[in-house]
Amino acid sequence: MTTAAPPRVGTLLREWRDRRRISQLELALRADSSARHISFIETGRSRPSQEMVLRLADHLDVPVRERNALLIAAGYAPHYPERSVDDPSMSALRDSLERLLTGYEPYPALVVDGAYEVLAANRGIAALLEGVAEHLLRPPLNAMRLTLHPEGLAPRIRNLREWRGHLLDQMDRQLALMRSSPLRALYDEVAAYPLPETGGRETATAGDTPPFALPMMIEHGGRVLSFISTIATFNTPMDVTVSELAIETFLPADPETAAALGRLSRP
Repeated sequence: MTTAAPPRVGTLLREWRDRRRISQLELALRADSSARHISFIETGRSRPSQEMVLRLADHLDVPVRERNALLIAAGYAPHYPERSVDDPSMSALRDSLERLLTGYEPYPALVVDGAYEVLAANRGIAALLEGVAEHLLRPPLNAMRLTLHPEGLAPRIRNLREWRGHLLDQMDRQLALMRSSPLRALYDEVAAYPLPETGGRETATAGDTPPFALPMMIEHGGRVLSFISTIATFNTPMDVTVSELAIETFLPADPETAAALGRLSRP
């Protein structure tokens, strides 16, 4: 039996450069190097320093996890730690996220990791999960499964075809930026879910006023709630886990939804 040789740092850097559609000369100018040196690194004739690997990764906008992979391929130790959100050193992060989610109520908000596992959520999210199958609510919760599974939110999403397409495109863009077996498996799983036989065929432009962004239109308590989703990430993260966290918030897309959420939040 033979095993595949680990990728060389030059090969990985060339892949990232091609992905970003940047020439060797342009990358060299950005990194204060020379096209000759970049060529030597990519062909394996020159071993880049740790500083050079990080500098090139920065100018190629390589994700933090993949920067560690570049360093390992070049023969160096990973530069960025990867700690669990439950780690004691992450207590300030956890407290800040909890305050953010609580302060956003009654509007729904949640925090997910790089594979869309839900790490925290507020009561606005909990209110939307009525009727979701019990097996989907067992930890670890996954936002994509909750949304697109036929026993999840999918039957109640009025514009499911549009919203499903948006979510699959979102995952596809992430997969283009990082090699993640869990994310690829999740994409293949949720993309294979059948569409509900009834419902889910309404479009976001069905009303008189076109939306300013694609909303998620979901039935809840005998009415249709309409939400605009926003996603926030951390600037200049110094930890692999933190680099992949995303805070997703849902804004009311119309006055009726805002009023309905206000009523739901009253004791």
